[in-house]
Amino acid sequence: MLWNFLLPAGLAVQKNNFRRLLRTVEALSDLGPSLTAERDFPQTARAMISAMLQAGGAREAVLFGFSDKPSLLTSIAAEGFALMPEPAVIPLLPKHVHALVSARGPIILNSSSSENFLSSNGNVAPELFKCIAPLRVGNKLVGLVALGRREGDALYDSEELDALDLLCNYVAVAMQNHVLAQTLAQRVSENLRLLASLHGFYDTALEAFAAAIDIKHVDIHGHSLRVGRYAAAIGEAMGMEPGDVAALRSAGYLHDIGKVAVDKRLFGKPGSLDPEEFREMADHTVVGHQIVSGVQFPWPRIPEIVRSHHERGDGSGYPDGLLMNDVPIPVRIVALADTFDAMTSPRPYREPLSVGSTLSEIVRLSPQKFDPNAVQGLLLQVRRDAVGSNRTPFVEDRISLNIAPADVDHLAATLQHKITHGRLYLA
Repeated sequence: MLWNFLLPAGLAVQKNNFRRLLRTVEALSDLGPSLTAERDFPQTARAMISAMLQAGGAREAVLFGFSDKPSLLTSIAAEGFALMPEPAVIPLLPKHVHALVSARGPIILNSSSSENFLSSNGNVAPELFKCIAPLRVGNKLVGLVALGRREGDALYDSEELDALDLLCNYVAVAMQNHVLAQTLAQRVSENLRLLASLHGFYDTALEAFAAAIDIKHVDIHGHSLRVGRYAAAIGEAMGMEPGDVAALRSAGYLHDIGKVAVDKRLFGKPGSLDPEEFREMADHTVVGHQIVSGVQFPWPRIPEIVRSHHERGDGSGYPDGLLMNDVPIPVRIVALADTFDAMTSPRPYREPLSVGSTLSEIVRLSPQKFDPNAVQGLLLQVRRDAVGSNRTPFVEDRISLNIAPADVDHLAATLQHKITHGRLYLA
């Protein structure tokens, strides 16, 4: 009789636990793609908040980041609170930091316990929070999730706290990655500012930066240096002034600087990138633009070149899908130099193309994707190599120059015919 009496209650408890577990799994399922693929951190933060609300059955939540000099919690995203300032700021004393680092899992707050973890000296009252969950990576505090009221003002029970604790492990890692990426970008940008404070950039300094950018994988070693040289040579062949040629060289050296924030594993992947991986790689243009925008370069177009060197004339490029007339000439030149080096260099998923095959493909895609005047400059430099008139070879010894001057002339004539036959005249 006793067993029969207890069975329904036990089943009810199991059912409730299963529902809570299912809710947590659903929250993780929703949050996972944002943590691994989303590059816009404010949007990622909103996804974290939604997952926390779902797992805890809460109506109000706020995500704080932590900085230790001075010790400060600063809100990144919030939902549900009617009177939450933006940003909300909570200074912390050493005792608060120690308590948050030492806490094991989420903490239920009340009027007597909140002062052990949070200061009342900020612009938000700790009394708004009913539950807090420190975000830690190892023994390092990286942030805090604070929850307000639940539906029906119910109390947070152990199952909700367990679900929050599970999610906090993932959120803490995402917060730490965001902080590391910010720190890296700031460090690179600060180094560039130091270089800019000198009276002009010296090739040796920028070459060191270019080498550092390409260090992530053996297959791209020297890429940025070559793109700088190729871009400058194409500009010279187009009749540009020496100062503009120097600007192209420097922009080529720095065009991939955003790749310092790209996961190293993507550079060695033997197959094609999947859509999420491609988006992560493509974001190097935006990250690079953010890094160099705060630097006063002698050449004002460098940030624009860093952002737009993957744009194509037909609008198929990224990050902004610009058309040819919206892309300045220096950007078009660096884009072409970047493409030429990429095609003639080995990659984990393919062997390098020959110079002849590369030029044929570039001419085929011009003028739809590449500026025809820049392509003519590229062809001119390759032809000079073919006849031995370049004092410094345009194409390095690592590449076999398997194209005769007559073949280069044929490609130039083909390109000219494509332009004039279609009555296409570009600025």
